[in-house]
Amino acid sequence: MMSRLATYTALAAGITLLAGSLVFSLPQQFTASIDDPAIGYSSRPVNDPVARLNRRIEEKQVELSFGGPSGYLRAVLAALDIPVASQVLVFSETSLQAKHITKTNPRALFFNDSVAVGWVPGTDSLELAAQDPEQGIIFYQLAQSPQEKPQFVRETECLQCHIGQFSGGVAGMLVMSMLPLSDDQNEYAQGWGVDHRTPIEDRWGGWYVTAKQAPSRHLGNVPVHHVEKSYVRAAVTPKLESVAGEFDAARYPSPYSDVVAHLVLNHQVAMADLLIRLGWEARIAARGAAPGQTAELPARVRELANELVDYLLFVDEAPLPGKVEGSSGFAREFSAKGPRDSQGRSLRDLELEQHLFRYPCSYMIYTEAFDALPNPAKAAVYERMWEILSGRETRQVYATRLSLAERRAVVEILRETKQGLPDYFQPAEVR
Repeated sequence: MMSRLATYTALAAGITLLAGSLVFSLPQQFTASIDDPAIGYSSRPVNDPVARLNRRIEEKQVELSFGGPSGYLRAVLAALDIPVASQVLVFSETSLQAKHITKTNPRALFFNDSVAVGWVPGTDSLELAAQDPEQGIIFYQLAQSPQEKPQFVRETECLQCHIGQFSGGVAGMLVMSMLPLSDDQNEYAQGWGVDHRTPIEDRWGGWYVTAKQAPSRHLGNVPVHHVEKSYVRAAVTPKLESVAGEFDAARYPSPYSDVVAHLVLNHQVAMADLLIRLGWEARIAARGAAPGQTAELPARVRELANELVDYLLFVDEAPLPGKVEGSSGFAREFSAKGPRDSQGRSLRDLELEQHLFRYPCSYMIYTEAFDALPNPAKAAVYERMWEILSGRETRQVYATRLSLAERRAVVEILRETKQGLPDYFQPAEVR
C-alpha cells in the first residue's frame, strides 16, 4: 500500500522542469467482482508456485534454512528458482513495509516468470506475489523467525493497491514510477504504472538502476521532485554500476539493481495482468453457455485478446534510446533458460539496442497462465497472432514494428518450442 512520502532533499545540480502532467493510457478495466462465481478469487483453491512450495514443506519434501540477517530469503529464492541476479531495488516508500524503506535501506525485489519476492532489511517478514494459472496474483507473507516447517500465509491487504487502474481491475502485478510530495501538502505519493510501452525517460522513479551501459535519461537513482502538476529531475541521470557507494550494500544478496532486470520486469508485469484479465473475462462470458456448448466470445473479450496480442508481440514497445548492458549477470541467466529451437534461437534472447528482445514475441507465452486461458479465449489469441505474424494484417503500425524476417523467425521458434500451437502456424505461409 502506498504511504505518504517525506520531503526529499534537493536534486543534484542541473534540473529540468517538465511542463504539464504525464499522460498515460489506462487499460480497459475489469468491472465484475473478484468473487464472482466464475472467478472465486477469495474462495477457490490455488495452485501457484508458492502454494505448491507450502505443500512440499508440509510434506517434508523441502526444508527452508534460516540464516543470517536475511533470514529465509536465500532459501526461498533457491526453492522457487528465482535468481539473485534478478534483484532490483526500490527506495520509494511503498508496500506494506513502507515505514522501513529509505534511500539507504531500499526494498529488494527478486523475480522469475511467475513469482516475485520482496525483502527489506530489518523487517519481520518476506512478501511474495505468485501468479496462479487461473486466479490471478496471490499474495503471501512468510514470518522471518526460525520454524520447523515455515508456511507462507495468504495476505489480502496488498489488494488495496494491486486491484486498480494500473492492473486493469484484476488482482495483478504493479510496477510504478513514483514522485514524492512534501509532508506539508498532506497528500499521498504520486506516480504512474510502468510497462514496456512507457518511454524510458519516464521509468524508474524511486528505484535504483545499475548498469555498465544505460540510457542517459530516466528517473532512477535520485528522488524526483513533484512540483504542482509537473516534476523536476536531474538533467543527466547519475550512472551507477553498482549501489556499493550509495549505502551498506553488503547487507543485500547483490550490490546491483540491474537495468536489464528492470526492463524485463517492466514487460512482464503488464503481460501477467493482461493474461489474468482475459482469463477472467472469458470465464464470466462462458458462464451463460448452455451445458455442453461453448459460448461465443463477446466483442469485449475479443478486444481484450487483440490488446493482449499487441502487447505479446511488442507492437507498441517504447524503443530503447541506445545500447543497454546490465551489471549483475541477469541477462545471461535469463536468456539461458530457453527453450531453444533447432537453430539455437529463443524468445528469451535479448537485443538491448533498439528493442528489449531479439524476436518480438513474449516468453510469457510459455507460462501456465497462458496455457490456462479458457479455450475460446486462447483460440482468439492464436487467431489474432496468426493474422499479424502471417502478414494478413497490413496496417502500417504492424509492418513498421514487425519485419518479415522477424515474423517468420517467431513462427519458426514457436513451431518447435510451444506445445499446443495450432497447425496453421506455418513459416511457409508467412508473407
